[in-house]
Amino acid sequence: MWQDAKALNATASGIFAAVALACAASGVWWLSQRPMFDLRTIRVETVDQADLRHVNHLTLRAGTAGRIKGNFFTANLDSVRQAFESVPWVRRASVRREWPDQLIVALEEHEALGTWGEDGRLLSTKGDVFTANLAEAEEDHELPAFSGPEGSEKEVLSRFGELRSWFSPVKLEPKGLDLSGRYAWTVKLDNGMSVELGREQSRTMLKERVDRLVRIWPQLAARVQSIETIDMRYQNGLALSATGLKIPPEGKKK
Repeated sequence: MWQDAKALNATASGIFAAVALACAASGVWWLSQRPMFDLRTIRVETVDQADLRHVNHLTLRAGTAGRIKGNFFTANLDSVRQAFESVPWVRRASVRREWPDQLIVALEEHEALGTWGEDGRLLSTKGDVFTANLAEAEEDHELPAFSGPEGSEKEVLSRFGELRSWFSPVKLEPKGLDLSGRYAWTVKLDNGMSVELGREQSRTMLKERVDRLVRIWPQLAARVQSIETIDMRYQNGLALSATGLKIPPEGKKK
């Protein structure tokens, strides 16, 4: 090999290139650490220019303090995104660099629809379950109560919207919806009444049961006061309970 001039030249060229590359990399690294590239500004924007109701600069600063490291070149954008998404009420964040010393963070905020389960969590209008200050959510509007098996959040949200439409002809409004572990539905209405609709054994069964109740509701409400529960799981009828409801003695039924 030592007598092979071509091989020696090729080896020398390779070594020289490696050294040059290492020097260039070291230079780039040294340059990237200069104070001129320190992050000086993190600008927060909102998705679609929507207003932020519950997220502000104080909560963002408190939630991300000590979690954003590095400079313009070395900051890990995914870590920055995760830091912002850990702040209460933040649904989603996206991060990008802007020369020479800024990060731009676009935020989307949760919009609470109601509560979820019994542990103080909230259900958003997009079917996400999240944790935030319950009192803040209650300032926006009255919170319906939702519950269901894990992973059923979007299904419960979708069904809630359908029930609002189905009950609207008699001006009853759902204020809570529960999907049991057996996948049976119970809806609570704004008059305080709970309606058991049962399991959805066909695509139309729930609507058929609601339609049947809607048809007889004016006559039922006129005859029976203070109804507490109605069970619509019967094929051709219903069962109900009401405050002060009495069954007439035999022979005196009307």
